[in-house]
Amino acid sequence: MTSHKTTQTMKPATAAKKLGVYLEATPAEFQEGVVTRSELNALQAEPPQWLQELRRNGPHPRPVVASKLGVSIAGLARGGVTEALTTEQIDALKQENPEWLQKERATQADVRKEAVRIKEKQAEQAERQQQSGS
Repeated sequence: MTSHKTTQTMKPATAAKKLGVYLEATPAEFQEGVVTRSELNALQAEPPQWLQELRRNGPHPRPVVASKLGVSIAGLARGGVTEALTTEQIDALKQENPEWLQKERATQADVRKEAVRIKEKQAEQAERQQQSGS
């Protein structure tokens, strides 16, 4: 009984997501084909010029835009940002620093603080349980 390994492939949208790039901005041959796991690894290890350019200048997908602005994806939507943005557009938004962006950054900071507080509380509880169990 011989087992032959099948090549794992993914849709271009999945590969673009893993690469952190906006699918519609990728070359046509990337959008129209399938990407194997080894091709994805090669793209990550040695990004071609088009991938370097997309990562540097965009347009960037919403998760990347949200990260660069320090807000959540939902915060982007609340701020009216629904499209992919270029690095230049992101920098302009940072300079402009509209009220919605300030508010969403503050919200995101509160969410992070709360996550740290919960993690510390859970660690304390685990430590107390361990001490009482010993």
